[in-house]
Amino acid sequence: MHQGLRQTDLTFDPPASFYRGKVRDVYRRGDQLLMVATDRISSFDHVLPKPIPHKGQILNQIAVHFLEATRDICPNWLEFSPDPNVAIGKACAAIPIEMVIRGYAVGHAWRVYQTTRDRALPQVLCGVEMPGGMRENDAFPEPIITPATKAEEGHDEDISRAEILERGLVTPEVYARLEDYTRRLFARGTAMAAERGLILVDTKYEFGLLNGEVYLIDEIHTPDSSRYFYAEGYAERQASGERQKQLSKEFVREWLMDNGFQGLEGQVMPEMPDDFVDLVTRRYTELYETITGKTFVPADTSDTLGRIRANLAGTNWRVV
Repeated sequence: MHQGLRQTDLTFDPPASFYRGKVRDVYRRGDQLLMVATDRISSFDHVLPKPIPHKGQILNQIAVHFLEATRDICPNWLEFSPDPNVAIGKACAAIPIEMVIRGYAVGHAWRVYQTTRDRALPQVLCGVEMPGGMRENDAFPEPIITPATKAEEGHDEDISRAEILERGLVTPEVYARLEDYTRRLFARGTAMAAERGLILVDTKYEFGLLNGEVYLIDEIHTPDSSRYFYAEGYAERQASGERQKQLSKEFVREWLMDNGFQGLEGQVMPEMPDDFVDLVTRRYTELYETITGKTFVPADTSDTLGRIRANLAGTNWRVV
């Protein structure tokens, strides 16, 4: 029976510091990081109570796939992946900004768009103008960058380029590099998605600094950080006002909203039934196979922590 990996509590020799994110367990020692992609799933900045079997493996392997495919655009943190759930790489000083880029009026962008009464007028998100007269899932004339502050806890917050520079979160030179990398990575991701019959709708990138150089860190183009539409039938569905066929985590958000939860104060997290957990696993598997063109081969999950310990035995991360 497949068991979801809820968390890890690994001890290393030499010792490593530890940080638990929403999805990843992160160990740091010196100038190197070890990230374990668990099967936790988050939405509206809350971790849901049940893990999703194989989700961590899928996220890690998609991230490795795209990090390797974009090294020519910008340097990234990844060095190698010794286990399906594990990635090891350079420890960078994280920049506290998520570089969100959106090609379509959907998700958060559309929710903001709907807050004004006269949608014939241009709307503004993070200081960026969205054209008037748009419908949900319409493409922007060109992708827009709508950054967010990276919160340690709670909700990330929208922020404009001007506010980032006013607050001194990064220098103008570094921010220009972040925007350049973001647009080029999104263009590469869009092209790779198109080859697989998908539309990369929106995504986010996180960056860090190492010896004064900007590095791409964390995951990219995974269902946790990105949204995809199926290209086939997109125009027809849009013309007829139908909902777009998505391959992303948005359906989890929709399920939560349908069950009265958007992460707001006083709301109670609904319990996910087992059949919905199974559905999430199938959706993640479908995305992996569609976006990479590879058949997903599930790793043995009868003793995931034991498997991780065994696969780390040949590295300098010795588990004790």
